[in-house]
Amino acid sequence: MFREHRYYVYIVSSKSRRIYTGVTNNLFRRVMQHKLGEIEGFTQQYRINRLVYYEEHEYVRAAIAREKIIKGWRREKKVALIERFNPTWDDFTDDWGKPFQPLNPCTPETDKQVPRCARDDRSTGATH
Repeated sequence: MFREHRYYVYIVSSKSRRIYTGVTNNLFRRVMQHKLGEIEGFTQQYRINRLVYYEEHEYVRAAIAREKIIKGWRREKKVALIERFNPTWDDFTDDWGKPFQPLNPCTPETDKQVPRCARDDRSTGATH
């Protein structure tokens, strides 16, 4: 049986924006370990537990290589990476566990609000 693997390079921060870069095969579990203070050392000491950036990789070697690259960067470059995708340094885990709200189905009323370029090319905006 084929099992698809996922590996993550992640950056967690404290509220005062101290940062730590790591790699894991289970992002949820690892972030929860940071939040519960289960990982001794730097992240525990400075309460570095807010997920502010992550990227997914298919291969563990690629994830480890990317982690090493990011760890080798100066702080300014790491901050620029975070702020490119998360300018306000929000904790991505704030929404974990909340009920999922599906998007409203497309109706003739809402379809008219969709820009022409996002509609099917054959669509005239009229009810089908």
